Amino acid sequence: MKKYMMILLLLATQTAFATVEETRQGPESTWELEPSATESVWPSVPVIMGELYVSVDLSGPISGSGPDYATPGKTLEYIVTVENRGCSEVDAKLTVNSNSCNPGWFGWTEKILTVPAGGVGTEQLQVTPDMKASPGDYGFQVLASAPNCKSGSDEAGFKLQDYDYVSETSVSGTGQFQMNKDVRSMNTGVKSNKDIYFSGSVDTLMKNEYLVEEAKGVNPNFQECDAVENYLALNAGDTLMGTETVKSSLVFGGVGAKVQESYNLQEMEYEVQEIGLHHTGLDRRAEFQTADNFTGYLAIDAKQTIPGQRSTKEREEFLGSFEIQRRLIFKDSQKPAFNCFDGSCFNFAESFNTLSSGA
Repeated sequence: MKKYMMILLLLATQTAFATVEETRQGPESTWELEPSATESVWPSVPVIMGELYVSVDLSGPISGSGPDYATPGKTLEYIVTVENRGCSEVDAKLTVNSNSCNPGWFGWTEKILTVPAGGVGTEQLQVTPDMKASPGDYGFQVLASAPNCKSGSDEAGFKLQDYDYVSETSVSGTGQFQMNKDVRSMNTGVKSNKDIYFSGSVDTLMKNEYLVEEAKGVNPNFQECDAVENYLALNAGDTLMGTETVKSSLVFGGVGAKVQESYNLQEMEYEVQEIGLHHTGLDRRAEFQTADNFTGYLAIDAKQTIPGQRSTKEREEFLGSFEIQRRLIFKDSQKPAFNCFDGSCFNFAESFNTLSSGA
């Protein structure tokens, strides 16, 4: 009997061992899901080798703690600076997030910039609000990213001022025409007058004028942009003739400067000319610059008169075939506060503004 019981006990033990072995070798066995000793239980993490720092600054003078100012159709130039605080050179991808701006205003929205290890790279970014843009505050962001680097970004913004007056003229063709323009702003001391007669043929003749009476930042109060391309007198008596005058009136807040051009031309290969009067912004000045290639007569008279401080006069006359480049800048750091006659002093501009407002 004892021998029989021992045989039964032995068979039961073998059966149980076989069951355990089957469980370990089954297709859903948890033993096979365990990682081997050589495998990591943690997910792979990218190694950060550096960090990018970004700054976006307006090129040229700044308005201190105030906002940057712009006008429709005029280009703002920014400098994007990327600092690579890493130990290896990177190809940083620059991306512009236009935010409240129109994406079409930007010269580029993506750019690759190579920045050396521990060094700095820069890229110019031009922003040109279109002529239909509404006045107000605008902002955008520039992001820099690169593999194995912490990304960086910076924001910039500007305030868009609207024009008080816009006059744009572009002429091309053969025949005759006349042009007369007269602009006077007593609020800013701007005076501009044009009398032009044309007879002959021209590819392009452009005369554009812009006025912003309360210009801020680097915006001019008055700007004139002129261009001529391939004017030619075809017949006897044909001419491009005119007198153009721009004045920055000292009495009404200007810098006391005047520039006048008189001409009678038979041919003009090109002219690129710009005039800017700055009376209420950062830098009070009157600026005139021109580049011309012509045949005929041309005279330029320029002067500035600030009683008790400064008086300058210049005149050039040309008769023949010439290529010229001319630049004039008249400045006045002190805005006149009043004028005196017979012991009585008052501010002409402020008095006029007070009467106009009904105060």
